[in-house]
Amino acid sequence: MNTTTNPAHLTRKPKILVARAIFPEALAKLEETFEVRSNQADKVFTPQELQNELATVEGALVTGSERIDAQALSQADQLKIVANISVGYNNFDIPAITAAGVMATNTPDVLTDTTADFGFALLMAAARRITESEHWVRAGKWDQWSIVNNPLGMDLNGSTLGIIGMGRIGKGIARRALGCGMNVIYHNRSRLPADEEKAYSATYVSKEDLLRTADHVILVLPYTAENHHTIGAKELGLMKPTAILVNIARGGIVDDAALAQALQNGTIFAAGLDVFEGEPKVHPELLKCSNIVLAPHIASATEKTRRAMVDLAIKNLTTALAGNKPPSLINAEAFKG
Repeated sequence: MNTTTNPAHLTRKPKILVARAIFPEALAKLEETFEVRSNQADKVFTPQELQNELATVEGALVTGSERIDAQALSQADQLKIVANISVGYNNFDIPAITAAGVMATNTPDVLTDTTADFGFALLMAAARRITESEHWVRAGKWDQWSIVNNPLGMDLNGSTLGIIGMGRIGKGIARRALGCGMNVIYHNRSRLPADEEKAYSATYVSKEDLLRTADHVILVLPYTAENHHTIGAKELGLMKPTAILVNIARGGIVDDAALAQALQNGTIFAAGLDVFEGEPKVHPELLKCSNIVLAPHIASATEKTRRAMVDLAIKNLTTALAGNKPPSLINAEAFKG
């Protein structure tokens, strides 16, 4: 009887896909344990290319640019986990992923404060018309300003901030608002416990009352089919003409065409957007608006936070491929036991 073991079998590394560029040190760490198909060129895969890539691997690190649905998984017989490097996961068709027996994970908690900071930065930039002012400076028009024709903005101190979506990030924004002397009202799918409302000095109101009352509105709710166009022409019409709308949630929560019209017509004062319908494309009418601050989905984009997101995604992937439950499992109900 031949009892010789097969060294190649013992040292076989599981195959994984890294669908977008990540930090080189993180990639090197993965290569110690896995056979890695990496995309450091950072090319966005077509749906067919993604399907082909997933067909050959047991795990995948992906981002919001990779749509993981039934088509993408149609040949992924070996796939055990898709680990999103993002807290949001509207790029995931969770029923399809679960039906395929694949675990889905995200990266919550590690980007809360960074994203809240950025949401507040967008609000302040829109309120004080920083983008417009910079354009004036660059155009050499500083000498045309006076006391009354400078780009006059809106105060935050003493104003009322309405937060739609009072999860981790929404609470982080509420803390910052209190530090700026703002009043906080909020609307959420579920009302917070009384002690949390007290801690954030936040008052629960209906969505309609929030839109009518708030001087500024920040959106921090997850994207779902029910939340599609949470803010459209009707909702914008409820807001004050001096109001500012900020969206750091997901594209599709705001009807971008309706927002562009509201900005152009003076229905609201200004807006700050980090997310868009159909991104990376931006509605052309929004680009014509001067009273808007635009950012390319960078609310979590600090080196510390992005490294933490990648690290958590890697932890999710390695834990799952070791046969254990990953820490940020989205479809946990399907993997009990």
